Amino acid sequence: MDIQLIHQPDNAIAKVSLNAGEEIIAQAGSMVAMSGFVNSSTTLRQGKGGGIMGGLKRMLGGESLFLSVFRSPTPDGQVFLAPKFMGDILVYEMKGQELVVQSASYLASANNVDLDLGFQGMKSLFSGESIFWLSVTGYGPVILTSFGGIYEIDVNGDGDYIVDTGHIVAFERSLDFRIDKANSSWLGAFFGGEGFVCRFQGQGKVYCQTHNPGSFGSVIGSQLPPR
Repeated sequence: MDIQLIHQPDNAIAKVSLNAGEEIIAQAGSMVAMSGFVNSSTTLRQGKGGGIMGGLKRMLGGESLFLSVFRSPTPDGQVFLAPKFMGDILVYEMKGQELVVQSASYLASANNVDLDLGFQGMKSLFSGESIFWLSVTGYGPVILTSFGGIYEIDVNGDGDYIVDTGHIVAFERSLDFRIDKANSSWLGAFFGGEGFVCRFQGQGKVYCQTHNPGSFGSVIGSQLPPR
């Protein structure tokens, strides 16, 4: 499998080239174009994170109940995948570790990559973001999307590293985190407009997006005429 990213960073799209017998699992509705001989089907997946319960849990996390499967019977099968938001795409290679992915940032993955729902409990209950984040494990590439550009932060274990919750795309589970207010006081956090942040500790990578979908929606919504 070969994945090429084109039109980065503003309008990124993933060109996936499949060998004979290879398949890629993608978010429903993400296919833009594909070779005529590529087989397309719909699945709830089996195994970890699969079946009807896995599909329902993905819905709680803001993802689709069903996933699309694209399988090439011959070499050089091509599938073009694009996200819902205008923004960038990241290909992250899974090697048995766990990656925590923010809701709506998952686009596609290889067949040996498992998706499950990780409940972050009280850590994210008051964050203004999803309580449930996707837990990605297994082996092979996973394709993530963002609203705006994606940039990588290396957390090296020297104290806290703070990221606004609305700007998180994904982070490696080698990191621990807690939800906190951005300002030293609740009043300052409220009037400062920063809201809640994640304080990361440990060693690992955090992937962030340059724009906050929630803030963008609030700005656009305030300009729309009343119904």
